Amino acid sequence: MSKNSFLRGPLTNYGEVAEHAYDLALLPWGAFEPHNHHLPYLTDCILSYEIACDCADQVYDQGVTCMVLPPVWFGSQNAGQWNKPFCVHTRSETQKAILSDIVTSLQEQGFRKLVIINGHGGNTFKPYIRDLAMTFPDFRIVVADWWAIVPTNDYFEEKPDEHAGEQETSVMLHYHPELVAMERAGDGFVSSSQIKAVDKKIGWMPRNWDEISSDTGIGNPKKSTADKGARYVQAVIEKIGELLIDLKKAP
Repeated sequence: MSKNSFLRGPLTNYGEVAEHAYDLALLPWGAFEPHNHHLPYLTDCILSYEIACDCADQVYDQGVTCMVLPPVWFGSQNAGQWNKPFCVHTRSETQKAILSDIVTSLQEQGFRKLVIINGHGGNTFKPYIRDLAMTFPDFRIVVADWWAIVPTNDYFEEKPDEHAGEQETSVMLHYHPELVAMERAGDGFVSSSQIKAVDKKIGWMPRNWDEISSDTGIGNPKKSTADKGARYVQAVIEKIGELLIDLKKAP
């Protein structure tokens, strides 16, 4: 549990909150989807939440007080994912409405700075943030994709490593080893899609997950360790901490 419990929205109470002045709100945002055979459906929410809490702890010691809001699990999915049992695809209109409601509430309460700690590659917030900037011109919204901030070459071995592979599994082993069933893990083998130019990233389109992965993973998790996850997460926390400190200073 966080050493500063009043920084964690889901675990604190109004009595504690009323005693502090908050500089920033942190919003973890993930998805509800399969993660190979060994990670929880809520992996993206769990990891973005834990990272947000660690970031809040770190910058609190440097004079920045953040509230970590409950994680949002409404994520955008591809074909080949949304046909899996209990995977939930959220339309862009729904995501925008959720973010708009959160910003409207924070604005009314006097807050002006929000950082989305995004844990799901399918989520795209830029159009929503641009629209909200017109409605709330004095409200700053920043997105940080935690898995993409620090290059992975010095931390993990497997390539590709995009979904439920060595990176995500190692970070989950660091935070919640009790939620990882490594004995069930598939190898995350990635097949070519039907359009090779898309595989080469010449163009983009949603990939059909059933065409490219047999276990919903993209990347082999078998070399994952908690130590790798801890080392990587610390580097990520330091980078996001820099962002939070700079954002507090911004007008």
